Amino acid sequence: MGSVAEVAAQFEELYGYAPDGVWSAPGRVNLIGEYTDFNEGFVMPLALPHTAVAAVARRSDGVLRLHSADIDAPLVELHVDELAPLSDGGWAAYPAGVVWALREAGHAIGGADLHLASTVPTGAGLSSSAALEVVTALALDDLYELGLTRPRLAVLAQRAENGFVGVPCGVMDQTASACCTEGHALHLDCRDLSIRQVPFDLAAQGLRLLVVDTRVKHALGDGAYAERRAGCEAGAQALGVSHLRDIGYAELPAALQKLTDEKIRRYVRHVVSDDHRVERVIGLLDAGDARAIGPVLTEGHASLRDDLRISCPELDLVVSSANEAGALGARMTGGGFGGSAVVLVEEADADAVTKSVLDAFAAAGFTAPRVFPAVASAGARRER
Repeated sequence: MGSVAEVAAQFEELYGYAPDGVWSAPGRVNLIGEYTDFNEGFVMPLALPHTAVAAVARRSDGVLRLHSADIDAPLVELHVDELAPLSDGGWAAYPAGVVWALREAGHAIGGADLHLASTVPTGAGLSSSAALEVVTALALDDLYELGLTRPRLAVLAQRAENGFVGVPCGVMDQTASACCTEGHALHLDCRDLSIRQVPFDLAAQGLRLLVVDTRVKHALGDGAYAERRAGCEAGAQALGVSHLRDIGYAELPAALQKLTDEKIRRYVRHVVSDDHRVERVIGLLDAGDARAIGPVLTEGHASLRDDLRISCPELDLVVSSANEAGALGARMTGGGFGGSAVVLVEEADADAVTKSVLDAFAAAGFTAPRVFPAVASAGARRER
């Protein structure tokens, strides 16, 4: 992707006139709290410097034209009155779904021309789809003067992915893209959608958070998210609560004794424990002790690997090789079965840990991963 000016110029070349504006929305990486969002629990993502950028112009004739600089495909032309869930399984379903969700919520969106470009890695578990949805929603909110709050904008973007694209994701990804602020991680309570910006300036403490994109996506992940969501819902029902959020960490041992299905027991143990891990991480960050969150990250990976069973050999190798090389802690992040891991390191050890991970992948015969620093960045914004 080029600069904001280049994306605007590409729009003008494509459509024959200048856009009304240019907006951006970031991908995210989740520090802690996995598969907790749809259980109305806690999550703690931070926005990445990588963004989806959209040059957009308003239309009044009901036509929606969509184009991506990243995909070798022709311009997609739709009509807003004819948008229907699951009607388009391609990339255009994400921005088109946002238009559908806004109109379903009663907002009179009369059409638009969009040109999109993104630096958010796809398939890496870094919410490239949420970035597309949020940047589209923010642009249309501005152009149509809808007056949406950022949390409401995130909910409508989630509605697009749930109801139009057909992916049963929670609200974390869209909220992170819409609401994160520079230099902070976002503590999101997925029950009431309240947010708190938690200072996360690792550089000031001589630390760095690395993202390791394994560049793999195992087929085992197909349908696994929905299956685990259904298992969590079954666990909540068996325990007589609306969501697993209602089971406190101190109540977990007694709750597990009530469950007879071994798989559901594992899912419940992970979710309740991970909610508790989010609270522990927040306490440590508030106390100014970012180094101490490392073991909590590694503990979280063990839970994802053993209880939720969504890890894979590549993700496990990132965690083990990084920790053996002196990392403070590491865990897989995102939906699992591939994608990315996060590694907390001393600034001085970053290169050595990175080399250890790359060497371990080479020795195992795996594709070399992509490693880059995660710097807590700003959420969605208008660029021009």
